[in-house]
Amino acid sequence: MAPAVRALALCAALVAGAMDTVAAEEELIRGRVVRVLDGDTVSVRDAARRQHRVRLAGCDAPARGKPFGERSRQNLAALLHGREVEARCMKRDRYGRLVCDVLIGSRDACLEQVRDGLAWHYRYFAHEQTPGERARFEDAEARARAARRGLWADPSAAVPERSAGAAAR
Repeated sequence: MAPAVRALALCAALVAGAMDTVAAEEELIRGRVVRVLDGDTVSVRDAARRQHRVRLAGCDAPARGKPFGERSRQNLAALLHGREVEARCMKRDRYGRLVCDVLIGSRDACLEQVRDGLAWHYRYFAHEQTPGERARFEDAEARARAARRGLWADPSAAVPERSAGAAAR
């Protein structure tokens, strides 16, 4: 086989393997939230006692040490810590965390954080949401902002560039 053809075949195999990896990472995790790391990251322990670090999909909460960071973490802990959840995971982020819709019953934990004004709608990844999900998150953020809930109580509150995504450009 010619070197160029061999290289092309190798590239095709690598791409196919990478696609299999992405599809293989799509999973459903049922378990108990055993730790709330910040306002958009939790640890879920499944029935096999494996812990999964989970990043909530659709929102971006203030980082630790930033204004409202601790309050956001406490709000998420009040909602999830010690509770049974269902995490519908679609990918891993650059830190290796599973990115998931985390449901407690029928409630989306990330959407609750946005409603409470303790996280922003993560517009950079809005293209990964269904139109209905996107509309719910946009509406929740607009209502929290109008009611000056959570971080929106600060008149200088602004959506961070990483959360604004294309909307900021």
